[in-house]
Amino acid sequence: MALPSADLGDGTYRNPVLDADWSDPDLLRVGDDFYLTASSFGRAPGLPLLHSRDLVNWTLVGHALQRLEPAREFRNPRPDCGVWAPALRHHDDRFWIFWGDPDHGIFQVNAPQIRGPWTRPQLVKEGKGLIDPCPLWDEESGEAYLVHAWARSRSGVKNRLTGHRMRPDGTGLIDEGKVIVDADLIPGWFTLEGPKAYRHDGWFWIFAPAGGVETGWQGAFRSRGFFGPYEERVVLEQGDTRVNGPHQGGWVRTAAGEDWFAHFQQRGPYGRVVHLQPMRWGEDGWPVLGDRGAPVAVHRKPDLPAQPPSAPATDDDFPGGRFGRQWQWTANPQDGWATQHSGDGLRLTCVRTADAHDLRRLPHVLTQRIPGAAATVQVDLCLDSEEPGARAGIAVLGDAFGWIGLRREPDGSVRLVHRFAETAAVGAPAVRSGPCEGERDAAPARPAPEGRARLWIEIGAGARCRFSYDVGGGRQPSGQAFAATPWRWVGALLGLFALAPSGAGHAGAATFTRFRVVPTP
Repeated sequence: MALPSADLGDGTYRNPVLDADWSDPDLLRVGDDFYLTASSFGRAPGLPLLHSRDLVNWTLVGHALQRLEPAREFRNPRPDCGVWAPALRHHDDRFWIFWGDPDHGIFQVNAPQIRGPWTRPQLVKEGKGLIDPCPLWDEESGEAYLVHAWARSRSGVKNRLTGHRMRPDGTGLIDEGKVIVDADLIPGWFTLEGPKAYRHDGWFWIFAPAGGVETGWQGAFRSRGFFGPYEERVVLEQGDTRVNGPHQGGWVRTAAGEDWFAHFQQRGPYGRVVHLQPMRWGEDGWPVLGDRGAPVAVHRKPDLPAQPPSAPATDDDFPGGRFGRQWQWTANPQDGWATQHSGDGLRLTCVRTADAHDLRRLPHVLTQRIPGAAATVQVDLCLDSEEPGARAGIAVLGDAFGWIGLRREPDGSVRLVHRFAETAAVGAPAVRSGPCEGERDAAPARPAPEGRARLWIEIGAGARCRFSYDVGGGRQPSGQAFAATPWRWVGALLGLFALAPSGAGHAGAATFTRFRVVPTP
C-alpha cells in the first residue's frame, strides 16, 4: 500500500506530486516511460529509481547504488554526505546517473535497463566540493560535456558553474575545466547550484537554481556554445504562492511534445517534496514555467494515457523477513542485521553497540521517508531477546529523535519505554566524533508482560508526532508531542531498530509485523 496519489481523478493533479523527501529530483523520458532519481545522501541502498507513465502517478522500482563508496567512509551514519543531486540521462542505449560526493568527487553508474544491473561507481573527477554534476552528450557535434557546481563547505568556492569536455564513454574528463557561469558577476544572484544541461533550438541550456533552498528561485541560462558566454533569466519563483524557494529539478518533454518541469520545495522536517510544473517556450525563445513563472497548486494532468492512481509504497508485511524497496539503512549494511525466514515479519538482530543511547550514531536503523501529509504510523513488535538492556522500537529520527518500544530489564521482565533526545547543537551535524547528549525518558516505563506491543505514531501538522501503545489493555497515549526535526539537508525519517549493549555473544532479535501508514482523513 501507499499514501494517496496526487492524481485528483478528474483530469487534474495537485502539488506536490511526491509528498515526501525525494530531494534534488532529476527525470527523463525513454519511450512512453518516465524515470526519476533523487539524492540519497548517506543511506543505503542509494539512488532511488521511480517510474511513471504520466508524471503524476509514481512507483519506486529500485535503487542504482547498493552500497556507498568508498565503503570504509560509510560504515557509520553520515546523513549529510554521500550522494548529492544526481543527474539521470539515457545515452547510447544505457541509463546513466552522475552525482557529486562533496568529500570525494564526481561519480557515475550506468545500466542497460532502469532495473539494472548497474555498474559499480566510477570516479569521473576526484576532488573536494565537486557537486551537482550533469553530463551532456551533444548529438549534433558528437562532443560530450559535463557541468558541475561547488560546495563552499569543502572547497571554499560557491556560486559558479564549471564546465568540462568529457570522454564520450563517460569514464573521465579531458580538460582542466573552465568557469562557464560566475554568478558573483550577476547582480543579486547567490548560491548558484544544481545545474542540468540540455540542447534545444540551437542553444546550450543550463537550468540551475540560486538564492538558497528555502528562499531561492529557478534560473535558466543559454549560450550558443557550451563554454559560454551565457545569458540568464529567472524562470520560476515563489511569487504570491505558498511554495517557498521552488528549486532545482529537471525538464522533460512528452512524446506528444508537451514540456514539464519537476523541482523540489524545502519543507523543514518533511524534507524536499517534488512539484510538477507545466512548461512552454515563449515567443522570445525562453522557457516559461508554472503559471507565468509562479508555481501551480492544481493543474491539468499531462496529455498522456490515464494511469491507475499510485504513489511510492509505505506499508510492509515483510514477507519472508524481506523488506520493501522503500526502506534504507542509515549506512552501508552488514550481513546479519535482518534475517530471512519462512513467515512474515521483519526480524532485526539486536546488534550490540556502545552507542545504544543515541540512535543517530547507529548504522543499523532501517528507515523510510516521513510522509508529507498527516498520517498515523502503526507497527506490531515482539522483543525476542533475553539480554538485559536489549531494546527495539519505532523512531522518528532526525537531528533530534523520539522512539517508543520494548526493553528487556535486568530482572528478566519486558517494559514499554518511550524516550527522546534533543538536538545536540543548533546547526551542527547530528553525527559527531565526540560525545553528545543521549536520550531521556519521555514517559514512565510500563510493564509489557507478554513482550509484545502495538505501537503508533500520529504525525500531525508541522510534523508534530504523538506516540501511543497497546501492551494488552487497549491503546494508551504516551508522553508529550514530539516535533520532528530534519537532519542537515535531509528530512526526518521513520526508523525501525533493535540493539543491545556492548558485550559478547548473540543478543537475540526483535520482530516487526504489519507496518502501516494510514492517511489522516
